Amino acid sequence: MGGGHQFTGAQMHERRAASVDGVTDLPASLAEIRDDFLSFSEADRLQLLLEFSNELPAVAQKYREHPELLERVEECQSPVYFIAEVAPSGRVDVHVTAPAEAPTTRGFASIIAQGLSGLSAAEVLAVPDDFALMLGLTGAVSPLRLNGMSGMLWRVKRQVLAKMAA
Repeated sequence: MGGGHQFTGAQMHERRAASVDGVTDLPASLAEIRDDFLSFSEADRLQLLLEFSNELPAVAQKYREHPELLERVEECQSPVYFIAEVAPSGRVDVHVTAPAEAPTTRGFASIIAQGLSGLSAAEVLAVPDDFALMLGLTGAVSPLRLNGMSGMLWRVKRQVLAKMAA
């Protein structure tokens, strides 16, 4: 957090919950993920991220058969590919591939897939662009990796917006 203040996870959660500008409001799925991370020490947050890496949902068969339909996340050093589907109802499903050899990146991909899938398009588009910073990992992972997660979120939002306009 700015101003040189050091806050515990609980204090950061309270500050976000007390926000009146609505910018930090999150859908329940992402709020639960954020709260899980902030309930741990920084070292344990990294372990939780690694656990998420083991929980990345498998990509749907149609995308395994046609990987060219997936978009590369250029912000990631590792080869991460995804596609966001928007159903006629507005429901979003995110499919992501990330190599097991890059567990931090794979953990971020899993958070994006699990946290955004099932939300409405409007909810996805309203997720704050700095969501990656809300997980309390800035001291545990490199800015490059946090930028990669932000890139995933930005690209998902861009695809959702494009598909809503189509």
